Amino acid sequence: MIMAKLTLQEQMLKAGLVNEKKLKKAKKGSKKSRVQAREVKAAVEENKRQQQERDKELSSQQKEQRLSNEIRAQIKQLIEMNKVDLGDGDIKYNFTDGTLVKSFYVDTLIRKQLISGILAIARYEETYVVIPSVVANKIAQRDEQVIIEQKEAESTEVAEDDPYADFVVPDDLMW
Repeated sequence: MIMAKLTLQEQMLKAGLVNEKKLKKAKKGSKKSRVQAREVKAAVEENKRQQQERDKELSSQQKEQRLSNEIRAQIKQLIEMNKVDLGDGDIKYNFTDGTLVKSFYVDTLIRKQLISGILAIARYEETYVVIPSVVANKIAQRDEQVIIEQKEAESTEVAEDDPYADFVVPDDLMW
């Protein structure tokens, strides 16, 4: 009956199946395995947290890429649907793209509309196209880098006390 109240380790020690040295070694080993289990669990938790952060970052990058692709597709569609056919122009129209001076040939009507701000110039793939200013405004909301030249629509308002009101300065000179 007394044996029933003893722990299994004590019972095995009394029965002579193990000695004190083996008993201490077993206790020490079980404590070590518990510590190792805690360390492994902490490492697994850390790896899981890092993986979630990487997944979240990758997901946000993919979302940004999708949004960028959608914007480019919208711009492409707007340009393709609204580009103005230049035809066989005989007047050279010069414009700047950054520090470069570019040009193409247009007819008189398109030149006047470009100067007055009715039409604008946009970069499209490897070339330039002429589009209506309304469309250029929509494109600029998505990506300002695409619009190369867009003049403000002319306002014909003249101040009442303007001493030079009678002298018109031409701003559509060819250069």
